[in-house]
Amino acid sequence: MTDAFTCFKMLRRPRILVRAARFGLVDYNRDRDLKKLMKTANTPSPENAVDGLLQEEARLEDTRKTGDASYSIAHHVEVLIALMSEMRLLPQGPREVQ
Repeated sequence: MTDAFTCFKMLRRPRILVRAARFGLVDYNRDRDLKKLMKTANTPSPENAVDGLLQEEARLEDTRKTGDASYSIAHHVEVLIALMSEMRLLPQGPREVQ
């Protein structure tokens, strides 16, 4: 199974989406935003949040690529903001020596 860091590194998204998400990082509120995005009463752990956010982001990317009218760029940016923020909270584990 591929770990979250590898999945995150493999994401290739349009530059404008990534830039918008980076601007939104300063306003990210984990309790408020994550509960809304994950549709839960309690704030999930970073590990659970990343798993769910990666799945939602993949679904949004498929919708974007197919040109589906239901695609929401605002929602995609919200998910990317949360994903970037939650990735920062994961334990780093051993680093590869180069």
